[in-house]
Amino acid sequence: MPPHTVRHLDEMLPWNDKLQMLECIAAVEEAPDVMTFSFRTPDQNWFRYAPGQFVTLELPVSPEPAMRTYTLSSTPSRPYSLAVTVKAQQGSVGTRWMLDHLRPGMRIRAYGPAGDFSLASHPDGKYLFISAGSGITPMMSMTRWLHDCAPATDIAFINCARRPDEIIFHDELRLLAARMAALKLSFIAEQSSPRHAWSGLHGRIDRTRLELLAPDFNDRTVFCCGPEPFMRAVREALQAMGFDMARYHQESFQPAAETVVTPTSPAGDDPGAMPQTATVRFTRSGVEVECGLDDTILLAARSAGLKIPSACEFGVCGTCKVLCGGGETVMNHNGGIRDDEIGEGYILACCTRPVGPVEIDI
Repeated sequence: MPPHTVRHLDEMLPWNDKLQMLECIAAVEEAPDVMTFSFRTPDQNWFRYAPGQFVTLELPVSPEPAMRTYTLSSTPSRPYSLAVTVKAQQGSVGTRWMLDHLRPGMRIRAYGPAGDFSLASHPDGKYLFISAGSGITPMMSMTRWLHDCAPATDIAFINCARRPDEIIFHDELRLLAARMAALKLSFIAEQSSPRHAWSGLHGRIDRTRLELLAPDFNDRTVFCCGPEPFMRAVREALQAMGFDMARYHQESFQPAAETVVTPTSPAGDDPGAMPQTATVRFTRSGVEVECGLDDTILLAARSAGLKIPSACEFGVCGTCKVLCGGGETVMNHNGGIRDDEIGEGYILACCTRPVGPVEIDI
């Protein structure tokens, strides 16, 4: 089919990450060591996701591919393609490979989208988006979606960067603000740049700057994304000002201080009656292994020579989601799986342990 052929959404199927690869269609430099990669499917599928969600990419950096999780910077209101905007940090492996090698025409496998860091999960009429560095990507996805679908939404948008030339999406945000009367942009740079005159705020985010840039913060739902020290400073500032932290949401691919314990089926009341080992049967593969009760389903699969895609390995990204066909398990996750998925029998292999005989559909 010629590339210019017009197909409507009702003539297309949504992307299925279990069946279909992504094809890179654009690689655009945004800032130093920052690029946006756009993708479509070779079969002309459309993408269904919530603004602010993420995908996990399988990157061929070596004989053993690396799994890396990236927030989508594109908007689901434009469903024919999706995009990630990535920044290569010092020591980056997967992201550096993308910047150096990923180009239009290449195909990679991806998993997702997943995550509940989205205004779709926490709707409101007034938002405060606070970000630093590449943490701007989910805020950009949500702002682009609001521009297309609810342009009158009240948004206070604060972005922080080390230098002015490192502000990602600066020009596009200015254009969006010119079209959205209730979008107020604020940028903070830690240092000046010899190549860019800067008349904006200098320094780092703190209580004084928050009060200055969003004086009505108590009336807003807050989304925050950036390095952990940055997010900690925002949390502490909001707490000190008496903000209702139930309306604070942050994106983090670090394990939470407290995990959520979700038994997928009831365990016995007497721990002493429990066996010391468990049997895990991988039904489609026809493989059965014995493992300790402290071993995860992911470890059991690896010991059997089976591969379950995984990335974060502490229950955040959702890449290792598999169907449990029967048996007793206990799952300690950090938000990488929804309640309805658990109700359907799905588990995260990286943080689920067998209690007795278990069947896994791989």
